[in-house]
Amino acid sequence: MRLLLDTHCFLWWISEPDLVSTMAQELIADGSNRLYWSAASSWEVAIKYQLGKLPMVEPPETFIPAQLLLNRCESLHITDAHAFRAAQLPRHHSDPFDRMLVAQAQHESLILLSQDAMLQRYDIDIRW
Repeated sequence: MRLLLDTHCFLWWISEPDLVSTMAQELIADGSNRLYWSAASSWEVAIKYQLGKLPMVEPPETFIPAQLLLNRCESLHITDAHAFRAAQLPRHHSDPFDRMLVAQAQHESLILLSQDAMLQRYDIDIRW
């Protein structure tokens, strides 16, 4: 399976794994699955860190890449196609980072790991 990890999913996985559902834990731990982390999530983390809303042991520009490598997550860049798709999505969710994750999941045929029930309104495969 090809899995796109929502921002909270990855952060919980590396810091508070008990917050991650049993299904999501099993999917992440299964070495045959490919894990993806969106550049949108890096952007979201960086903003929240700078605003003081997301404390981290070290700055996100060093912490996140190290954790991605350690946890075998591939970076997923934001392309023009992703941006255009995000703009065309129904307004079920107003968070631009979540909308980008939905667009990327749709365009790249990825399963999104997220506990955000609002995202279930979109035409994507979500697991939690």
